[in-house]
Amino acid sequence: MEIVACKGCGKLFNHISGVRVCQSCQRKMDEKFMEVKKYVREHPDIDVKTLSEEMEVSVNQIHRWVREERLVFSDSSPVGLPCESCGVTIKSGRYCDVCRAKMTDGLREAAGLNKKATYAPPRRGSSESKMRFLDQ
Repeated sequence: MEIVACKGCGKLFNHISGVRVCQSCQRKMDEKFMEVKKYVREHPDIDVKTLSEEMEVSVNQIHRWVREERLVFSDSSPVGLPCESCGVTIKSGRYCDVCRAKMTDGLREAAGLNKKATYAPPRRGSSESKMRFLDQ
């Protein structure tokens, strides 16, 4: 634990998690998120700039919620963020489905989960499966 100043109000608090805001500011941010989410449901075709102005939330905060997949816009919405890997426009998250699948396959391969068993049991009737005796 370390003592840091809250990015929201400047109050000192014990920092434990990755977010550098105090519990009071975090609670206010969660309430604001619920308001924004409700507003987006009621106005599915709204753009980020208008949403930011009407709900008094920064564009960066809206983008952060979209990247965290907490806030999702409809397919008809003009809101879109670039995939962090290939740049194609996506509606939520950090990566498009294609890049996410590539990363998953790469991680599986690196972990050795895609490899097939190399051992094959001997076939019946072959010389490998018979009992052998040593001559003395």
